[in-house]
Amino acid sequence: MILFIKNFLLKLTRKKRIEDSEKTKIRRRIRNKKNILSDMDKAQSATAVFEKIENLQEFIDAKSVLMYWSLPDELPTHSFIVKWSAKKQMLLPMVKGDKMLIKPFTTTDDLKKSDLGIWEPDAQKEYLKQIDVVIVPGVAFDKSKNRLGRGKGYYDKYFSGKKVLRIGICYDFQLLEVIPTEPFDVKMDKVITPNYTLQ
Repeated sequence: MILFIKNFLLKLTRKKRIEDSEKTKIRRRIRNKKNILSDMDKAQSATAVFEKIENLQEFIDAKSVLMYWSLPDELPTHSFIVKWSAKKQMLLPMVKGDKMLIKPFTTTDDLKKSDLGIWEPDAQKEYLKQIDVVIVPGVAFDKSKNRLGRGKGYYDKYFSGKKVLRIGICYDFQLLEVIPTEPFDVKMDKVITPNYTLQ
């Protein structure tokens, strides 16, 4: 019995190493593709994605939307957030320890740069009300709407036990056939790229 358990654990460890190795390869491959994108490529892709989102009934009906203030290697979100902040409660994540806290977005002047290099709201109070839509970044997504993040698990922890519409957004080349998944990974409800919509 002890030998069986040892062998089982050994197989699990090997499987995890293979999956981690595959995730590392995907992250590297995607990063290389992002590095050759021009500012025009980024802007055109963002326009195409957000036009689709603006036409979704769920977004039209939403009163509160959680997004992300994009880093240079992510699909640009800044203009979209500023545009809609006049009509909806736009929210941004703030990382504290191993948790993701949600803060209201007001203006760009009220953002501060975190130790992780992410611009976050400088608001004192956490937003604890209902969130209607979450627009989620990812390193990659697949045709089954699985998501591969940067490896910290902030979004997976945040989504655990919550009922909210999850929309993954990315460039076309970030949508893959299959990505490695783990039991705690949370699927998206929709994935939107400039040329594809999975729902």
